[in-house]
Amino acid sequence: METTDETVEVPASDTPQVPDHGEAMRIAEALLFASAEPLSVDDLTGRLPEGADVGAILEDLMALYAGRGVNLVRIAGRFAFRTASDLSFVLARDVVEQRKLSRAAMETLAIVAYHQPVTRAEIEEIRGVATSKGTLDTLLETGWIRLRGRRKAPGRPVTYGTTPHFLEHFGLDAIEDLPGLEELKGAGFMEGRVPSDLSVPVPSDDNALREDEDPLNQDDLFHPLELDEGETGAE
Repeated sequence: METTDETVEVPASDTPQVPDHGEAMRIAEALLFASAEPLSVDDLTGRLPEGADVGAILEDLMALYAGRGVNLVRIAGRFAFRTASDLSFVLARDVVEQRKLSRAAMETLAIVAYHQPVTRAEIEEIRGVATSKGTLDTLLETGWIRLRGRRKAPGRPVTYGTTPHFLEHFGLDAIEDLPGLEELKGAGFMEGRVPSDLSVPVPSDDNALREDEDPLNQDDLFHPLELDEGETGAE
């Protein structure tokens, strides 16, 4: 019987190789540490080995860092490493002090967050006092609120809403994480007798314009907050 030295080629498997989970975790960890901004699932998916289970990787990293000095947290739908909340006092001296907002600005910000989309007139109605152009300008400069559109009403007033930067600054994953009535009571923000009919609205920062809103035009980006005729400034 004759024999041959021919090598038999084995067909390559069509089954895709599953990337090493541990190595993918290391890559994700490096990306998150190096990034100056929180990263989304899509950001990581595009830079991790093809087929990597990004959801599982993030869950494992969050568990791995849960008891450490830094934690992997979800902020505004994205992921970032942050100092553990119980150790924030250690870094207090190293934090750059931001300009403190006035009481009027904080009240206005809270109203925008809970009642968005909201107009300046609606803010004034809720606060019970006039709101100055400077207060809204300050909040726009911080990047915590934005111009959404124009109300379909006489005068077509500008409507305001919060931004992803607002969520990031206050450590919120979503606007729905803002405290409700019971949480506000428990935290001591609402003392004394609370009216029985008082309610805290469920906030929504959906980017889609409401039925009573029109889109902004180009001029709104340059002259969004002209003073009303005869206005002299307010709180």
